[in-house]
Amino acid sequence: MKKILHIITSPRGEASMSIKLGNAIVEKILAKYPGSTVKIKDIAKSLFPHLEEAHLTSFFTPAEHYTPENREAIKHSEEAVKEIHDADIIVVGAPLYNFSIPSTLKAWIDHIARAGITFKYDENGPQGLINGKKIYLAISSGAVYSDGPYKPADFVEPYLKFMLGFLGMTDISVSRIEGTMVPGIKDTAVEKGLESIAID
Repeated sequence: MKKILHIITSPRGEASMSIKLGNAIVEKILAKYPGSTVKIKDIAKSLFPHLEEAHLTSFFTPAEHYTPENREAIKHSEEAVKEIHDADIIVVGAPLYNFSIPSTLKAWIDHIARAGITFKYDENGPQGLINGKKIYLAISSGAVYSDGPYKPADFVEPYLKFMLGFLGMTDISVSRIEGTMVPGIKDTAVEKGLESIAID
């Protein structure tokens, strides 16, 4: 039995390929681990805040010195970090927007990447503090970025692998639905993407 956290970042609902792929990954995880639980974190609908001065001030204020304003500003970060720690498996939907991740996903990352909380520096350099998690990335794109001429323009998979790895989450599998706008590819893009899912 596993605790699954599904991070949804696309605002497109049923039309979203990253959501379709993420849901398929979750279904396969549930088939492998019957009785597992799923928590959905839809940060496209919950309007996860982009960082402002109040958030950063709270991040660097010792908890014993929190003001009511600090507690309000830090609540999204505290909740997101707790959700990650509580989960065994995390599925992250990541549609490719303008060669990178949606700003909502970047905002979520900015709230979970906290010095002394999810990573630290020691004499050997940075050390991730979120360990023992399995990550599945559900990436979608209109063109093909896993290979070919557009591969150097894919700033989704490399960034997420590095950033999550920086926080200690290094066991990462990637599935893609790609080429959904490319003639000759789009007709089989979804089927091919769903067939590519492999659950460790």
